[in-house]
Amino acid sequence: MAAPLHSALLRKLPPVDEVLRIPAIVTLVTLEGRIPVTDAVRSVLARLREAIVTGQLDDAQLELALGGLEGAVGKQLSSSLQYSLRPVINATGVILHTNLGRAPLSAEALDHVRQSAQTYSNLEFDLEHGERGKRDVHVSRLFQRLLNGAQADVFTIVVNNNAAAVLLSLNTLAEHGEVIVSRGELVEIGGSFRIPDVMTKSNGILREVGTTNRTRISDYESAITDKTRAFLRVHRSNFEISGFTERPSIDELVDLSRRRQIPLLEDQGSGAFFDLRTVGVSGENSVLDSLRSGIDVVLYSGDKLLGGPQAGILSGRGDLVERMRSNSLFRALRVDKLTYAALEATLLAYVKMDHESIPALRMMHLSKDDIARRAEALATRVARAGMEVVLIDGDSVIGGGAAPSAVLPTKLLGLSCSGLSADDLAAQLRQSASPVIARVEDGRILIDLRTVFPEQEESLARALVAVGPARPDSP
Repeated sequence: MAAPLHSALLRKLPPVDEVLRIPAIVTLVTLEGRIPVTDAVRSVLARLREAIVTGQLDDAQLELALGGLEGAVGKQLSSSLQYSLRPVINATGVILHTNLGRAPLSAEALDHVRQSAQTYSNLEFDLEHGERGKRDVHVSRLFQRLLNGAQADVFTIVVNNNAAAVLLSLNTLAEHGEVIVSRGELVEIGGSFRIPDVMTKSNGILREVGTTNRTRISDYESAITDKTRAFLRVHRSNFEISGFTERPSIDELVDLSRRRQIPLLEDQGSGAFFDLRTVGVSGENSVLDSLRSGIDVVLYSGDKLLGGPQAGILSGRGDLVERMRSNSLFRALRVDKLTYAALEATLLAYVKMDHESIPALRMMHLSKDDIARRAEALATRVARAGMEVVLIDGDSVIGGGAAPSAVLPTKLLGLSCSGLSADDLAAQLRQSASPVIARVEDGRILIDLRTVFPEQEESLARALVAVGPARPDSP
């Protein structure tokens, strides 16, 4: 009995060509192009057809929907042409949030990227001699200056991320040979990235030594054979082992490396170029610390503690790094002019000791009192009937695999809304005009302003005021 009714309603749906002749739709075609507008029309009609077939629309409701067809097509078109990659407000307090793009770039880095991208550049052209140059030179001079004194011939190259740096270094130094790694360092990080898997792809042979919790320098020495090509020390980027543990010191590994003339690599991951003790974090080496200790090559990221763009950076002994640069894999893994531009600007900030201009470093240095003052002002703005707003002590984290147990004291804004669960509240915040990503703990939303830029606070306040159950006076 329902099928004839469905058929009658379906016949009321206009064909696509007829909708495209509606004056308002013709205007959209002129502004945005025929193909995307046609796709939008088809999507809207398909939704109406599905609603009819499933019994969600009766005759009156269909007439109402058809009356708003122009608006529905415009909304669908706007949604389909919207960028997928969008800015969000990071209110989690995780400074190097991998899912949110890790380190934000400085204004100077963005300016240099824009200048380098909107016209031609001397990416691989030697202006002085008028001949082909090397793209490395734009940052190698700055790395040399920042790492001055670490080693006599320290050299640096850049690839597209730290996994690529590990792959390139192992393939160059240990293809078909063995690399000795402690079992306690065979880490897996986000995205199922595992050290053993990268080792396999590099054509190196993993030689595990020690146990999960205890590895001694004697374990490394006993594992050396005529096939040994390198030692690899891996930063435990997202976990700690405590209790009955043992791990060789860097000095012990360096001494063994020197005695047996086997290169020592360190996958440091985060790659700090400043003293983390200035933000209350101890026990974490900087790149300079590791090189000064005698590690041959340090591998690290550009978009973590360095505060720059995504990149994998290899710094160390000139002869070893030059071999990596000569590997054909280097060309496949190298970075483009935009990365070099952002990295150069970031490194210049370090040279000038302008740490304040690097957003990630600035966030790390914010005091709890500074954050509390901003949180108090925001709490006053968003307080309303039905919304509970409290200020509580809490912790921010660095994130990005840096100092996994370290926390930075902060003041959190806790919000709960009557008639709405914390998960529902978080979902509404994510759907704001400026999406807000917050923490959900103990049945409420937690906002940490450490990772919210001051210029984002107005948008954050509007989003917080707008959320909640639908009110009777809502349109």
